[in-house]
Amino acid sequence: MKKMSNVYESAANTLGIFNSPCLTKVELRVACKGISDRDALSKPDPCVILKMQSHGQWFEVDRTEVIRTCINPIFSKLFTVDFYFEEVQRLRFEVHDISSNHNGLKEADFLGGMECTLGQIVSQRKLSKSLLKHGNTAGKSSITVIAEELSGNDDYVELSFSARKLDDKDFFSKSDPFLEIFRMNDDATQQLVHRTEVVMNNLNPAWKTFKVSVNSLCSGDQDRRLKCIVWDWDSNGKHDFIGEFSSTFKEMRGAMEGRQVQWECINPKYKAKKKNYKNSGIVILNQCKIHKMHSFLDYIMGGCQIQFTVAIDFTASNGDPRNSCSLHYIHPYQPNEYLKALVAVGEICQDYDSDKMFPAFGFGARIPPEYKVSHDFAINFNEDNPECAGIQGVVEAYQSCLPKLQLYGPTNIAPIIQKVAKSASEETNTKEASQYFILLILTDGVITDMADTREAIVHASHLPMSVIIVGVGNADFSDMQMLDGDDGILRSPKGEPVLRDIVQFVPFRNFKHASPAALAKSVLAEVPNQVVDYYNGKGIKPKCMSEYESSRTLAP
Repeated sequence: MKKMSNVYESAANTLGIFNSPCLTKVELRVACKGISDRDALSKPDPCVILKMQSHGQWFEVDRTEVIRTCINPIFSKLFTVDFYFEEVQRLRFEVHDISSNHNGLKEADFLGGMECTLGQIVSQRKLSKSLLKHGNTAGKSSITVIAEELSGNDDYVELSFSARKLDDKDFFSKSDPFLEIFRMNDDATQQLVHRTEVVMNNLNPAWKTFKVSVNSLCSGDQDRRLKCIVWDWDSNGKHDFIGEFSSTFKEMRGAMEGRQVQWECINPKYKAKKKNYKNSGIVILNQCKIHKMHSFLDYIMGGCQIQFTVAIDFTASNGDPRNSCSLHYIHPYQPNEYLKALVAVGEICQDYDSDKMFPAFGFGARIPPEYKVSHDFAINFNEDNPECAGIQGVVEAYQSCLPKLQLYGPTNIAPIIQKVAKSASEETNTKEASQYFILLILTDGVITDMADTREAIVHASHLPMSVIIVGVGNADFSDMQMLDGDDGILRSPKGEPVLRDIVQFVPFRNFKHASPAALAKSVLAEVPNQVVDYYNGKGIKPKCMSEYESSRTLAP
């Protein structure tokens, strides 16, 4: 196996990727001014989409909420991004007019975009630029992005507000109230922290519970003044002021153990004019929960193991392995694309897996002795123990099983996702962060069981697992991009959305001339956040508080 060692060496150089110097997260807030609509009669319904550049391609990272009929939107949703000091991170902010009956971008009108680097925003803290449309300025429209570093304290707080007896501002129906919370900055400016949804036709609304980072709410200062305003929503974008009150995070913490905190909502004009004016309603904070955020390293150092499983596509479209044009051709000195992808990704995962034993499966082939098609057979042909010793063991099992298989079809990946999901769901019974599953699927083409696969992914999004799909060869992978929920939300055929985005799809051809490090970095970049999202979302703490974490928590 001497000939494989060069692939190992180049992959081994990448093992630092999870410990890269970035552990700085940055929150970006976005506002636009003077957006002109395509038809002058109505105001646009703007939404900003954040894209990042990776290997020359733009991909969507996140998007803001849609604000109806508004030419100067201030968006409530934050973008949280990792800041790598050592990399140029290109960002693109696109403003789209999203019509209410369709949330996709197909019929959305592009209103303008702005490109910059994350470094520019971070160094200036506030970056304002004109929006460009097809290379020209889009009227007088501009976009402002404000950056804030999440400094050490990335705990977040869950708040649940309601109100009663709000003033009625509508003639023919009751008010349609929503609440905005602003943080007062040291320079006397105010920053929108959160805007609730609108509760229609209700003077006693209960708004949905929401989460916000402590950093975003009060910059870590419990006594910082927060200004809260209740509005009556109007479809023309000119909302009526109902009233306001001030508070602090310290005061809000009073709603922690089942207690409530209440404020009178005051309209200063009415207060000045009317003698017997009491208030314009009461706003109630029903609960304030503080969640401690743990990092990927907290979980790993607390003893969480990454369980890595490989699934390889043995369908006939790969070509006869004896033919040098085949994607499965075993060249005496040059690993094929399947092996390159397997080694690049596997080398990194094996560092986080103490027993270094990896289950490896194949799909889409007829297997001995009866030559029936299977979509989840062990490539070592030992169904009771499909594990191979190390990535090296997987490579050897792959090479020795190839001559014994009949490549066939179709390309079904739902069975293998379900197989790993079964192990992951057994893990959920432990209620602790001890094993997180990563399934690496290597495939050459378009999958045939898309409906079942979507169903399997939606189910798996509730479990401690992530799926990485690497597309090998030159097929059209556009369907695969749909599974990677970056450009909208993946849903099962019944319409159930994924709980969290767990699929990362990468075509190997984008990395043909790059190092294995680049491929590994790209496919594994989202894994630490997926691990953290899963356990934090379930309120599961790292198993044992490591030295590392206790020093981090007690630091001033």
